[in-house]
Amino acid sequence: MLLPLRLSALPLLALSLLLLSGCGSTSKDVTAGWSVERLAQEARDERNAGNFDRAAEFFEKLEGRAAGTPLAQQAQLEKAYSYYKGGQPAQALAAIDRFLRLHPTSPALDYALYLKGLVNFNDNLGLFGSLARQDLSERDQKAAKESFEAFRDLVTRFPDSRYAADAQARMTYIVNSLAQYEVHVARYYLSRGAHLAAINRAQVALTDYPDAPALEEALYILVRAYDGLGMAQLRDDAQRVLLKNFPESRFLSQGFRRDNPWWRFW
Repeated sequence: MLLPLRLSALPLLALSLLLLSGCGSTSKDVTAGWSVERLAQEARDERNAGNFDRAAEFFEKLEGRAAGTPLAQQAQLEKAYSYYKGGQPAQALAAIDRFLRLHPTSPALDYALYLKGLVNFNDNLGLFGSLARQDLSERDQKAAKESFEAFRDLVTRFPDSRYAADAQARMTYIVNSLAQYEVHVARYYLSRGAHLAAINRAQVALTDYPDAPALEEALYILVRAYDGLGMAQLRDDAQRVLLKNFPESRFLSQGFRRDNPWWRFW
């Protein structure tokens, strides 16, 4: 006949079962007997198949087993790329920064900088916000500035890099977006009747980004804001500058209009 368990024994039994369960669930390292060559090939196969989490795991192991060799450096960058493609930008940036610290003279330094810029570029710049019609100028600009710095470092240090031309194009895109961001904020202030704040943000765009497409709207905001403050002389001055630089400006005839944004080309 089975005897009932004493209540005092139940916690010990539960703990024992938990420990046994934990021991039984310990995952086995399937790569334990693999050569570094096989591990590298399996990691690449997982990456090419789109299994980026698995690829990152394999590249992590490869980095450790091939420590001190060029293959380990390559594994670090491959791991960062896998994190990036797998939608884990924080891990990707951490891996890239570690690579930059450990290998400041690596032949792959230009690629590391390019990848760093690319991670930030696609992370928070809003490239795929078309469903909400929210362009990158309406989002947090921290990632944009960090992306620009990485691309600028690449172009400055490695002007002949195979990645330099694309990095330069993305830098132009980012500058234009930063200008549009200032104009977006200025337009918001103007719509709230905060004319001085609108003037300040429009002037930042004009001063810091003198060749950006958003400058036409920045000048128009100045015209409207000065007019709202009853400052006729400054309003007329701003309008003269607007007409001189944009003689057929649609803003003076149509005002603000939400068209497809200038940046929708990437």
